[in-house]
Amino acid sequence: MAEIKFCGMTRKEDVLEAVALGVGYVGVIFAGGPRDISHDTAARILADVRAPTRRVAVFADQDVETIAEAVRVLELDVVQLHTRATGDRVRAIRERAGAHVWAVVCLSGTVLPPKDELRDRLDSADGLMIDARKPGSAAGSLGGTGVALPWRELAGPLGSWRARLPLILAGGLRPENVGEAIAALSPDVVDVSSGIESAPGIKNHERMRSFVGAVRSASRSGRTSAGSRV
Repeated sequence: MAEIKFCGMTRKEDVLEAVALGVGYVGVIFAGGPRDISHDTAARILADVRAPTRRVAVFADQDVETIAEAVRVLELDVVQLHTRATGDRVRAIRERAGAHVWAVVCLSGTVLPPKDELRDRLDSADGLMIDARKPGSAAGSLGGTGVALPWRELAGPLGSWRARLPLILAGGLRPENVGEAIAALSPDVVDVSSGIESAPGIKNHERMRSFVGAVRSASRSGRTSAGSRV
């Protein structure tokens, strides 16, 4: 089954609901935007998160030492690097912080970065996150826009990279469409923020439950389909 990451958490009650639902990851944002929170707030709302749920924080242009300190204080499992995810920077963060690093690639349509650039990231990172860039936005702008990717059209371009490391899929996912995304790309992790909200940073618990149910249903359907082909 695809694991689930609920991102852009701003309230303790939403984190506790995510943990109760058994999601694999909960994420907080230190990269700007309407869901950005302080480290103190993050410490408070993540205080009761224990394995098997893992803690993720989204970073932008912070220096390596700042990221490493956040990993230490907040006991982060994953650094989600949204900007400047170069191979050198990813390697430096992994070495200094001791956490896994997911390198984010924001796409408009199906055009991936040049092969050499993408290979540099993949050789250094622990996961490749594909997110959607809002039309007209800057290359380093944060996700959470609710814009969906053309999942079926991306299956081909992403195919040759899938064996290298886990694929984390974000961008416009909702309870109503996550099954389609899973069927098209078979991601290792599906990442949702705005798709389970009633307002930016305010999670709707009914939609959280619906998203989890949709992912589990899609995963069961995938296993059934695979079994019928044997």
